[in-house]
Amino acid sequence: MKILVTIKQVASLDEDFELRDDGRDVEADFHVFDLNEWDHYALEEAMRIKEGAGGDVEVVVATVGPDSADEELRKCLAKGADRAIRVWSDDLEESDPVGIARVLAALARKEAPDMIFAGVQASDHAYGATGMALAGLLNWPHAAVVAGLDYTPGANTATARRELEGGAYATVTVQCPAVLTLQLGINTPRYASLRGIKQAAARPIETATPAELDLPAGETGPAGSASRVRRVYVPEVGRAQMIEGTPAEQAARLASLIKEFRGEAI
Repeated sequence: MKILVTIKQVASLDEDFELRDDGRDVEADFHVFDLNEWDHYALEEAMRIKEGAGGDVEVVVATVGPDSADEELRKCLAKGADRAIRVWSDDLEESDPVGIARVLAALARKEAPDMIFAGVQASDHAYGATGMALAGLLNWPHAAVVAGLDYTPGANTATARRELEGGAYATVTVQCPAVLTLQLGINTPRYASLRGIKQAAARPIETATPAELDLPAGETGPAGSASRVRRVYVPEVGRAQMIEGTPAEQAARLASLIKEFRGEAI
């Protein structure tokens, strides 16, 4: 069987950075790239299933990104992934989560995996939409924010423990194949061994373009996206003050501030 694990190269910023002239993103020189934190857990879960099945499982990692994303794919290969695929063309610039999901769906149709694992969200934009959009495009069953998983390779169903709001959990059973987005803490991700890192450096990264996946031009980039970034800006710094005293004194001060804010007589 085959598990497709979708990953993302995410960008973080130092304290000092500059916005692009068009005001829609940060200048690329200020980006610091790494593998998305949630994707470590998605890959680890796939590797544990593979090892529990005695190795009769192929783990394929895939991403949509430029050449620089090869570094993150190699991190996954170093941890034990069997293959790595990167899909890209300049037409994919400015794709939103739905646009990325369209590309991943086209890749999934070609690879025909038995399960798809993804992180709940990406640490840079935190939309949390790509995995669920992918499930919708494939018309596959899905479960989001999975904090525990019981799945046997080849089984027709998987049992997922989903994390809900307010510290609640729900246990659901989904038909397979399915798309699951995995939460932090579902497992403890492994570190890559020195041997694995050296071997990954020499292994090939498979590449593809949307055209090679039979994805129409009208479904790539901004044309295939459901949203677009209009402006990126640094929010104004607000004001804060500590209110000290007894609970009664604090309550009186809060009431005074609210009245002052509303323009009422104090």
